[in-house]
Amino acid sequence: MEIPQTNTHYSNDRILTGLQPSGELTLGSLIGGISQSIKYQDEYDSFIFVPDMHSITVDQDPKLLKERIRKNVALYIASGIDPKKNTIYVQSDNLYHANLSWILECNTYIGEASRMTQFKEKSKNKENVSVGLFTYPILMAADILLYSPKYVPTGQDQKQHVELARDIAIRFNNKYGETFRVPEPMIPEIGAKIQDLQDPTKKMSKSSDNPKGIIYLLDEDEVIRKKIMSAVTDSDNKVYYDRDNKPGISNLLTIYCAVKKMKMEEAEKYFKDSQYGEFKKTVADAVIGYLQPIKERYNELINSDEIDKILEEGNKKAEEIAKKMYLKVKEKVGLGK
Repeated sequence: MEIPQTNTHYSNDRILTGLQPSGELTLGSLIGGISQSIKYQDEYDSFIFVPDMHSITVDQDPKLLKERIRKNVALYIASGIDPKKNTIYVQSDNLYHANLSWILECNTYIGEASRMTQFKEKSKNKENVSVGLFTYPILMAADILLYSPKYVPTGQDQKQHVELARDIAIRFNNKYGETFRVPEPMIPEIGAKIQDLQDPTKKMSKSSDNPKGIIYLLDEDEVIRKKIMSAVTDSDNKVYYDRDNKPGISNLLTIYCAVKKMKMEEAEKYFKDSQYGEFKKTVADAVIGYLQPIKERYNELINSDEIDKILEEGNKKAEEIAKKMYLKVKEKVGLGK
């Protein structure tokens, strides 16, 4: 199907990213994900929102969810996301997301919604599954289409949802006339892939069952040191990169290179004569030093009203854009007096 041409009123370089408020942010989140958003803010008109409505498709502790929304926004900013270069807002503070989602649901087919692989995976072997878990990709389409972004950064696991947003936009445009910009999925450059310290064959994930394998951004210094010193390695006692045969040592080298902005060959040469204990201590020192200014900035933010002002300003800007799009869509489908 031919994609309708877009008009020049669109921001040609707008990019939109969602910041899930589920779980604590990890060193892997920072090096592999947040670092990409920091890069984007200098290249695009960047919109970053907290999709908190998506979080309640599964059970959440309300108090903890609210804390994580604020906490994760503070950590993003402390890590280098500049509020002056990004429009930062919370999804549920903007009623147009849910309103547009309903109209899009009425223009989405059961068949295409049921093909979403994440729904199949998350609902597998469960008796009680919320309708929201089934329809949330359509809410995600509303999140995107309200702001006419050119690009939506996405991993392979979410690419199917961006494709659904494209399909809905094309169908709506063909039925009601050009309305939505058809977004393009952007697969981010693969940053340093940080693995679990206790199982270096798996990605460091905030949903891991073993917290000893994860470095959280707000871990105390001694906790970080203990986790790195107890990281799984091997009995070779030689420090060099070999992901297949030395996954633990390779992971620690990757972490060291990421936080020190060093090339792998340089790190291998630096640690050529090091014993594992000395190597781990140096990696721990580097990670602690890397996270220190982030934690200091976080502590300043979380106890001030700066986060509230940033989100209020971001939501005001986002709501103005979303309202214009929603009213256009509402008029086209014939709703209202």
